[in-house]
Amino acid sequence: MKRTILIFGLISGAISSLMMVSTIPFLHKIGSAKGAIVGYTAIVLSFMLVFFGIRSYRENVGNGEITFGTAFLVGIGITLISCAFYVVTWEIIYFKFMPDFMDNYGSHTIEKLRAAGATAEVIQAKVKEFDQLKASYKNPLYNSALTFLEPFPVGLLITLASAGVLTKKRKVQIAATS
Repeated sequence: MKRTILIFGLISGAISSLMMVSTIPFLHKIGSAKGAIVGYTAIVLSFMLVFFGIRSYRENVGNGEITFGTAFLVGIGITLISCAFYVVTWEIIYFKFMPDFMDNYGSHTIEKLRAAGATAEVIQAKVKEFDQLKASYKNPLYNSALTFLEPFPVGLLITLASAGVLTKKRKVQIAATS
């Protein structure tokens, strides 16, 4: 089980990291809304390895059979490794290459509020919220925890769905007694 989890987790994590590194530099050009779509699409694509990992384990180790519990363990293991790659990649990007990310994101959000005609009180409240978030984001543990929460729910859903779809139990054959 460990070997399957490691292989598929590393591949999934590498895809996730590669997609992040290749799309983050263009975030300012595509905008935050489209960036979120691109980002979550990349996350879903990287988590397709969960399905293939569970199936590989079922076919190669389980001789075509796997219980839901075992399938879930394989899938969640792959998910956790992939999420770890995602978090480490973001931490490196954020702290080494984009320490002004929260400033830019906050400014963009405030400008959108102004353009939409938000009141001064609403804008001021949002500025205060971003100042608090920016201060919290400087803490690597807080930053890592929030970053982990981006891909993990997607991976959990794909794990549950894949485990459900790929579960195969041995059919018990009852010998006729006559």
